[in-house]
Amino acid sequence: MAIVTLVLLLLLAVAASGFLARMLPVAVPLPLVQVALGAAIAGLAGVTIDLRPEIFFLLILPPLLFLDGWRIPKHGLMRDARPILQLALGLVVFTVVGVGWFIHWLIPAIPLPVAFALAAVLAPTDPVAVSAITRRTPFPERLMRILEAESLLNDASGLVCLRFAVAAAVTGVFSLPDAMLTFLWLALGGVAVGAGFTLVVSFIKARLARRFGEDPGAEVLISLLIPLGAYLAAEALHCSGILAAVAAGVAMSFAEIGGQLQAGTRVRRSAVWDTVAFTANGAVFVLLGQQMPSILEKATRTVRQSGQQDAWWLLVYVLAITLALAALRFVWVWVSIRLAGLRHERRGEAFERPSWRMVAAISLAGVRGAVSLAGVLTIPFFVADGSPMPARNLVIFLVAGVILVSLILAAVALPWAMKGLVASIDPDRQGEEGAARVAAAKAAIRAIERAQHELPGDEADADLQAEAAARIMGLYRRRIDGHSREAGEAALIQKLEEIDRDLRLAALQAERDELFRLVRRRALKDDIARDLVREIDLMETRWRSS
Repeated sequence: MAIVTLVLLLLLAVAASGFLARMLPVAVPLPLVQVALGAAIAGLAGVTIDLRPEIFFLLILPPLLFLDGWRIPKHGLMRDARPILQLALGLVVFTVVGVGWFIHWLIPAIPLPVAFALAAVLAPTDPVAVSAITRRTPFPERLMRILEAESLLNDASGLVCLRFAVAAAVTGVFSLPDAMLTFLWLALGGVAVGAGFTLVVSFIKARLARRFGEDPGAEVLISLLIPLGAYLAAEALHCSGILAAVAAGVAMSFAEIGGQLQAGTRVRRSAVWDTVAFTANGAVFVLLGQQMPSILEKATRTVRQSGQQDAWWLLVYVLAITLALAALRFVWVWVSIRLAGLRHERRGEAFERPSWRMVAAISLAGVRGAVSLAGVLTIPFFVADGSPMPARNLVIFLVAGVILVSLILAAVALPWAMKGLVASIDPDRQGEEGAARVAAAKAAIRAIERAQHELPGDEADADLQAEAAARIMGLYRRRIDGHSREAGEAALIQKLEEIDRDLRLAALQAERDELFRLVRRRALKDDIARDLVREIDLMETRWRSS
C-alpha cells in the first residue's frame, strides 16, 4: 500500500510541476522542477521506488521514443543523415574513449574498463531531456531536429559500448570484431524488427477495419501497444529494443499516409498520446529526483574508494566529467563543421559556417537524462571471480550528478549562448505549405461542386444547396486568393482571416458559456450539453490551429 501511495504522489508531482514552474519568480526549466519534486517526495515519504532498468526501458522509454519517431519530420532524417550519424555514432565512440581515459586518470580507483562503462553510459544524449531543454530555447528548426534525431539514434551505439565495457570489467576480455558484429546486429536488427512489426500490425488492423468497421477505442489502444510489442520482439531476438521503438514510430507515420482512420479517431488518439507523453516525460525526471537521496547516501559511504577523505571531492569529479563531455562534444562538432565546409568548397558550393556561439549551443544541448541513470544501474554487482564490482556506487553517483549538472548548465547557458540569434524560418517550408493549402482548397471546391449535383431534393432545395455551396466555396476561394495575390493584398486577406477567426472563437466561447448556464439552471440535460460542448471544443481546436 505504501508503494501505491508513493506512485500516486509521483503522478501528482508530475501534474503539479507545470503549475509550480509558472509560479516561480524566475524561469526554471520544467525538468529541474520535476527533479526537485521527486527528491522532496523521497525525503518526506521516507520510501523510495527502486528504479529497475528493465521496467523503465519497457514501460516508459518505448512510448516516448515511438512518439518522437512518429512525429519527427522524415525528410529531415534523409536530408541531414550525415551530421546525424556523425553525432549518433562517431561522437559516441569518441566520447567513450576520450572521457573513459580521462575518468581513469582523474579517479585511479575506478578501473579502466569500469571508466569506459561510465563513459558509455554518459555518451548518448537523452531524447526526453534534449526535447525538454531545446523547446525552451529559440533553436533553428533544422538544428533542433538534428539534435532530436541524434538523441533517438545514439542509444544503440552507447549501449553496445556499455555492454562490451562491462564484459571487459567482469571477465577481462574484449574483442573488437565481436563488438562490431554485435553492434550491426543490434542496430540493423532493431530497425528491421521495429519497422516490420509496425507495418504488419497496421496492415492487419486496416484489413479488419475495412471489413468490420473502425473501433476508435481499439485503434487508440493498439497504437499504445505497438511500441511495447516492437521493443519486446526486438529484445527477444537480442536486438536493440530502443532502436526498434524509434523505427516503429518512423514506420507508423509512413503506414498512415493513406489516411484510413476517421477524423474523430485521430483527434481522440492524439489527445491520449499527448497525455501519455506528458505523464511519461514528467515521470522520467520525478523518478530521477526520487533516486537522488539514496544514491548520494551510497556514494558518500564509498567516497574513500576514490582515495579522498572529503565528500566535496564528489562535486569536483562531477563538474570535471561534465566539462570534459562538453569539451569533447565541442571539438567534434567544430571539426565536423570544418570538414563539411571543405567538402562544399571542393564542390564549389556556398557554405555558411555557424558561429562559435551556435557551436557552443550544440555542445551544451547534449543533455543527459534518466536513460543514463537506468543504463548505469545495469552494471552488475560482482565480477567473474565473485568479488564486488569496483566503485559501482561511486559510478552511479557520478552519473546522477552529471545528469543534474548538465540539465542546470543547459538551462542556464543555452539562453545566453542563443541570445541575439534569431531562429531561422525555412522559406521552402513556407512555400510548400502555401502550395499545399491552395491545392487542398481547389480539391475541396471540385468536391463541393460534384456533391452539390448529387444531393437529393426539389427545386426549393436546389436554391438552398446553391447558397450553401457558394458560401463554403467562397471560403476556399478566399484562401486561394490569399496565396496568389500581391503581397499587400495577401496581407490584407490574411488580416481579414485573423479577424474572422477571432470572431468565430468569441462566438464559440459564448455558445459554450450559454450551455453551461443552461445546465446550471437545469434547463438542459447534462449528457446533451456534454455532446454539444464536445462539438464546440472540436471546432475551437480547428480554428485555433488554423
